[in-house]
Amino acid sequence: MAKHKHEAMTKKIKILGTGCPKCKTLTGVVKDVVAENNIDATIEKVEDIIEIMKFDVMTTPALVIDGVICIKGRVPSKSEILALLN
Repeated sequence: MAKHKHEAMTKKIKILGTGCPKCKTLTGVVKDVVAENNIDATIEKVEDIIEIMKFDVMTTPALVIDGVICIKGRVPSKSEILALLN
């Protein structure tokens, strides 16, 4: 059996957005980055406006990693997302 490296805990990624085209694009880009780089992460889409407001985010989409708002109001590049996850 292969030994797994346990360097980091699973990243918790939340994508805040009400389902707008940019939100869908962000979700796709994040999923791609996680898959392409074998990142241990859970991705949760948050579409409930009440939940989104709890993060004090007025412009979507927003990217939240481990409870920290990293990006809001735009779709970042794959390299930017990868840098945030590393």
